Amino acid sequence: MTRAERIIAFIETYLRTPEGAHVGEPIRLAPFQQDFIRAVYDNPAGTRRAILSMGRKGGKTSLIACLLIASLVGPEARLNAQLVSGAMSRDQSALVFRLACQMIQQSPRLSGLVRIVPSSKRLVGLPLNTEYRALAADGKTAMGISPLLIIGDEWGQVRGPQSDFIDSLLTAQGAHADPLQIIISTQAAQSSDWLSVQIDDAMRSKDPRIVCHLYTAPEGCDLLDVEAWKAANPALGLFRSEDDLREQMTQAKRMPSMENSARNLLLNQRVSTESPFVSPDVWKSCAGPVLPFDGPVFGGLDLSARTDLTALVLIGRINGIWHVQTHVWTPEKGLLDRERKDRAPYTVWEREGFLKTTPGATVDYGFVAADIARITAGLEVAGIAYDRWRIDLMRHEFQKIGLDLPLTEWGQGFKDMSPALDTLEAELLNGRIAHGGHPVLSMAAANATTTRDPAGSRKLDKSRATGRIDPLQAMAMAFGLAARTGELIEREEAGVFFV
Repeated sequence: MTRAERIIAFIETYLRTPEGAHVGEPIRLAPFQQDFIRAVYDNPAGTRRAILSMGRKGGKTSLIACLLIASLVGPEARLNAQLVSGAMSRDQSALVFRLACQMIQQSPRLSGLVRIVPSSKRLVGLPLNTEYRALAADGKTAMGISPLLIIGDEWGQVRGPQSDFIDSLLTAQGAHADPLQIIISTQAAQSSDWLSVQIDDAMRSKDPRIVCHLYTAPEGCDLLDVEAWKAANPALGLFRSEDDLREQMTQAKRMPSMENSARNLLLNQRVSTESPFVSPDVWKSCAGPVLPFDGPVFGGLDLSARTDLTALVLIGRINGIWHVQTHVWTPEKGLLDRERKDRAPYTVWEREGFLKTTPGATVDYGFVAADIARITAGLEVAGIAYDRWRIDLMRHEFQKIGLDLPLTEWGQGFKDMSPALDTLEAELLNGRIAHGGHPVLSMAAANATTTRDPAGSRKLDKSRATGRIDPLQAMAMAFGLAARTGELIEREEAGVFFV
């Protein structure tokens, strides 16, 4: 028997279904579960990381419990080995522990081989002194552990590309020559989130030591497409109720406010449960290369608090396409702390030139002013819209270096921002923008949501945003100014003069 065959035989021989309609009956692994186990444990290259992603209620947690027990007292058990499962919440970690306990207690052969410690969510395999712990990100991270096996439970819940909890677990495996990480989860909401980054790397790198089985519905599929359900839910008709899924998808079809959640959780698509200002597909479709400006340029300047992001976005039309040039500044000191807080790879972006750091612990407006002077030199700047917050400080820096720019005050309320967003949205939807895929601007676009007043006017809602949106705010102001100025130019050319 191969390594995987021994694991499968152990699970189906000694483990019982912990709950549900078939409680107490021997577990029978589904074909997709067996395929995953074979891919992980019979990999000739030796698996270091494995990812299994599918829709909710597909038996992910039960599979985690089975694999943990196989490493605790089964064919994968090793002398004094430490095993952990990591979840984002205590409730989720308790669920894994509870299912593992139920499986052990229902097995006459295994119940006497494992000591259960409920107070600390630990299981001790007595024959080889193996130990399993259920850990949670919102609890106390166990220090001093050196796990041979880490199973990530629903790590798609991590927002942003970095998690201190996950880092602390993965870096603890350094003492082992062949550590294994298994992540079993529904997809994350955005491509910038931790699990999405790992899946994309697995698909792109073709690293033979990484196994990735992704079950997801096709983009743009209808919510009631049964084939799409099957694509995202390999357990459908086995231990995933088709009637339950149909009821939920029918409700989501009837209530648009539920669609995003249904697509993310049930169809395993990368869709934020918050409705963004611009959809990821539309944004990606406008990621063409940015060409040098050769005509009038409009800008938006969004100043920040002293430790946040300050953004200048310039736009110019070339052959009917608005080309977008993005410049973002943040203080050099404390960059790593803000990276962790905002869950954005600021240090990487700074190293790659997408984010500029100013000296000190706060945004140096003198540094920014000198940079803006360099950026705008030689350009035909028709106007720069600005948020009046802190603009006096920036004007003072402009005066000190003799920089004279055509600045236009732009309110941040519904009156000015609604037409600006309408213009930006229309150009995005019509594919008349090339933003170059600038990562800081793309992060802002992914984070941005809107709020409406009773009249239906919109503005970007910073209070509901999941992260920084400053560059997109600047971009919207630039398009609003371009639209307003363009209207004046057209009327003047038509011989219509007005006050």
